[in-house]
Amino acid sequence: MTFVLLAIFIASTSFWSKEVNPITEETTIQNTKVDMQNKLKIVVGAKTFSATLGDNATATALKKMLPMTLEMIELNGNEKYVRLPSNLPANASNPGTIHTGDLMLYGSSTLVLFYESFSTAYTYTKIGRIDDASGLAAALGAGNVKVSFELE
Repeated sequence: MTFVLLAIFIASTSFWSKEVNPITEETTIQNTKVDMQNKLKIVVGAKTFSATLGDNATATALKKMLPMTLEMIELNGNEKYVRLPSNLPANASNPGTIHTGDLMLYGSSTLVLFYESFSTAYTYTKIGRIDDASGLAAALGAGNVKVSFELE
């Protein structure tokens, strides 16, 4: 009788330990898929940059527009911008500081890619950020430039 009770106890604690920590290979694969869905490839000339999109309505709406190639316009020696063909949901706030590689929405239809860091008083909606922005300023150059955006 003691043996039967011991076997039931061991089986039940084994069951409960699986329920407490339900991380499985399938969960890991699903998390990887979500991470990959938030990766953006940005191509400027011969240079390719990888960016991570935020988890917000603006990034989700932008993903639905991809892939696209846009003629981005130079502004202020620190950013390239383009007016999108349709509005995106916006939730603007002042970031205080813009960082090299930030991808933001100004207003509801202006996509902005920053290639220099600086302080700002303007408000933007965060979309994402280039993972490694080294060489971004050189790739974008001084004038207007074609930039391609697509999901990785």
